This record gives sequence, structure tokens and C-alpha cells, in this order.
Amino acid sequence: MSIIIDDTGTRLAARLRLEREARGWSLADLAARAGLAKATISKIERGEISPTAVTLVRLATAFDLTLAGLLLRAEGGDRLVRAAEQPLWRDPASGYVRRQIFARPDHPVELVEVELPPGARVALPASSLARIRQIVQLRAGELVIVEGETRHALRPGDCLGFGPPADIVFANETDAPCRYLVALTRL
Repeated sequence: MSIIIDDTGTRLAARLRLEREARGWSLADLAARAGLAKATISKIERGEISPTAVTLVRLATAFDLTLAGLLLRAEGGDRLVRAAEQPLWRDPASGYVRRQIFARPDHPVELVEVELPPGARVALPASSLARIRQIVQLRAGELVIVEGETRHALRPGDCLGFGPPADIVFANETDAPCRYLVALTRL
């Protein structure tokens, strides 16, 4: 298993540029659609900085993709994904590690495993959930999910199906890591 930093980071940067250019978008066009600075996208495409989870979600959403779909396009894919071949990606902002268990452009379901470090929080805008439905199951530790104004405290085995798109916060308020599965499908 490898963390997306070296070769995969290079492939991700190239894929972002390819997705943008395939649509005939300038950096300014993508920046406007993703709500990001043009300079940030340029640095990501040149491999000068590693994007955060929130940044990648914004870019994927601008391309009408899920985060998994974007990462899969960068990595390539097969129907059988051996455990040792499941790509990992570390969010430089929160330190969370995301394992892409399964995702294919021709399959409606994606499966992801996330390990969220103690004290870490990841906030995602409602726009990133506009075209997907997702379910989270906590495998280990404790996880708080704030969905709009509603706070959900999950314990191992608990499962939450998300409602209409709302701003979401995933928070580990404990001093131990937590691990959860995310199953999602595109609408």
C-alpha cells in the first residue's frame, strides 16, 4: 500500500489538468466552478502543493465526479481490487487516511474506508453532496457527524444514511483514531 504523495500525486495533478482541458476550461473557469483560487489550482496541477480533502472534493464536484471517481481516474482501475492495491491518500490538513476500497466509472457504488486521527475535523460543503447519496458505518472508535444543524454521535457498528445535501462535519472528538466505511452512489 502507498500513500498518494509521489507517483500517484503526479498522476493526480496530470488528471486534474486533463479533466479541465477536456472540458475546454481555463484555470479561471475551474476556479470559479470549484470556489478555489486560480493560483491554488495551478500549483496543484504543477505538483507544487498537495491538495486537501476539501479542495479535492471541490474539484471533483466541479467536474461532476465524486472524490473517489476523480482518484480512480488518476489511478486507473480494475473490477477486482486486491487489498494491497487499494490506493491510500492522506489529507495534509487533517491527517486522515482514505482507502479507496472500490470505485469504477461503470459501477454505481463506491466504497471507501477512512481513518480519522484523534481531534481531527473535516468539513465538507453541501455542494459536494448534491449529486451523491452516502451511508457511513463506524467500524472502530467514536465519530461525530454534524449534518446541517443535526449532530449524530456514532459508536462502532452504527450506520448513518445522509439526508438532503447539507454542510457536513466529520469530527473525532476523542484521543484515539476512529475508522469508518463510506458507501456512496451517484444520483
